Amino acid sequence: MTKSSAVLFILIFSLIFKLEELRAALVLVVVLIAGGLFMFTYKSTQFNAEGFALVLGASFIGGIRWTLTQMLLQKAELGLQNPVDTMFHLQPLMLLGLFPLFAVFEGLHLSTSEKIFRFQDTGLLLRVLGSLFLGGILAFGLGFSEFLLVSRTSSLTLSIAGIFKEVCTLLLAAHLLGDQISLLNWLGFALCLSGISLHIALKALHSRGDSGPKPLKGLGSNPDLELLLRTSQPEEKDNEEEEGYFVAQGQQ
Repeated sequence: MTKSSAVLFILIFSLIFKLEELRAALVLVVVLIAGGLFMFTYKSTQFNAEGFALVLGASFIGGIRWTLTQMLLQKAELGLQNPVDTMFHLQPLMLLGLFPLFAVFEGLHLSTSEKIFRFQDTGLLLRVLGSLFLGGILAFGLGFSEFLLVSRTSSLTLSIAGIFKEVCTLLLAAHLLGDQISLLNWLGFALCLSGISLHIALKALHSRGDSGPKPLKGLGSNPDLELLLRTSQPEEKDNEEEEGYFVAQGQQ
């Protein structure tokens, strides 16, 4: 339920950095999705203050992360429109940030594990390395698709796509694991889908408006065209003079 606030933080930072314009329809989309997801995941549970603070802080930092990522990807001066270029520059920094945590929490366990460094069964080692390789490929594909989506659309669209994934996960949990869904949960599901559908419709209308015919600018407003016209005018005069000369010679 606390995680549903991520889309709100992304909207706030998008407005702060002027990546999105404040529109009533956009606010309505975010409120419908966040409120619907909150209602869809609402249930009686034990409240934990530490967990609440961690998840809320993660949502806050996630909003900053994806907003700044959108600024990097959509700023032409940086030349990072290609998702592969972005991953090439960001992944080493992410590795430096995660490696100390890995070394503290998992380094000792991994170094003494019989599955990798102290292996005795070669088949087991190959299966573990194959699983790691497959996970790396999937992680690369996920990061590539996320950066590509942000570069072509916005961080808000990425967040909404992630919420749709979470809704599908909850529905599968209810169908396969037998989780109980109340009337309030179904109402939240309907609100969440309404917000997602509204966002898709607004994006379609906006892209259709951008692809329409655009008015042509005057020739005088383009300095390159002005220079081209100025250089072509003497050539036209020279051609007219040559044509007049040959006509006169033919008449003689």
